[in-house]
Amino acid sequence: MDNADNVSQSWFRPEVLSLPAYVPGKKGQDTDIVKLASNETPFPALPQVQAAVLGALGGLNRYPDMFAADLVADIGRFHEWPDDGVVVGNGSTTLIEKVLQAVVTPSGEVIMAWRSFEAYPIAVQAVGGVCVQVPLTRDGGHDLRAIARAVTPRTRAILLCSPNNPTGVSITHAELAAFLDEVPDSIPVLLDEAYIDFVEMDDAIDSRALLPQHRNLIVLRTFSKAYGLAGLRCGYALCSVDMATGLRAVLTPFGVNSLVQIAARAALNSRPDVIARVATIKAERERLLAAVAAQGWDIPRSQSNFLWFEFSDHSLRFEQLCNEEKIVVRRFGDEGVRVSIAEPSGSVRLLRALERFRAERG
Repeated sequence: MDNADNVSQSWFRPEVLSLPAYVPGKKGQDTDIVKLASNETPFPALPQVQAAVLGALGGLNRYPDMFAADLVADIGRFHEWPDDGVVVGNGSTTLIEKVLQAVVTPSGEVIMAWRSFEAYPIAVQAVGGVCVQVPLTRDGGHDLRAIARAVTPRTRAILLCSPNNPTGVSITHAELAAFLDEVPDSIPVLLDEAYIDFVEMDDAIDSRALLPQHRNLIVLRTFSKAYGLAGLRCGYALCSVDMATGLRAVLTPFGVNSLVQIAARAALNSRPDVIARVATIKAERERLLAAVAAQGWDIPRSQSNFLWFEFSDHSLRFEQLCNEEKIVVRRFGDEGVRVSIAEPSGSVRLLRALERFRAERG
């Protein structure tokens, strides 16, 4: 390493230099490619959302409302939760980062299930924390008892993802309620519900019902998935007023731009149209799950808009077959492959890739 490299490395904290890079879903260049790598909705933004954004373009010379008061009020009404307990940010991942920035002390521990959303370890390490990763259950879900046992005096936060990305398995309401009763209320519990709108199960989590009983619970939601605003980035937190006050203190000023606020309000106020689109994806998921099972594959019971194929060291070959069928998927090293659920044409290609994969393996 030459002197210039030594100097540039001296600029950064050691934990930053060792951060793993976040790997986004690949972008297919071929117009015939079906993108199934990033869990995006296949539908364009709703017409009323597009119209609202176009109507706001004339005001771009002005700073946005710093605290997104109108959007906060809409979210508060939607969830029947006080505005003082709603915090809006530039995506729910940003809000997770900000919570960790506010609560994690140097070498403080953050417990999470693993495998889960790959941005979590990056966010923890970036603030000088230590990741404590608890293996998933055999069916791809959170082992909440093991997570509770992992709590130590060094624990500064717990991260839960339900439905879990990338396995799609959801925690039940009873499981979460029991877990929150067991965990000390001095430890913030972040519940990432990015994919909550796709859940269709008995005893689904009602996080809003748990908030009044657990002041340490922070519920994270996003407009990127069901609402179809991944290109604009907007998320929000529901939490106690005390938690929200601390979170606002570390937010980037004017971090949520004007067009995002306008689009999110229009999308939230178009909830029936959003639910109709979600229903289409749910129906395709059920059809696809049945077809995958008919081929003899045993995969986790997804409650999200993606499926998880735990193909271990065969994952690269399966990804190659998917690419040959002109679908872009998301491979996680030698662990598995996540495939988003979108239009039926993508499902047809996925099933062909699975058939070829089984034929090769005999």
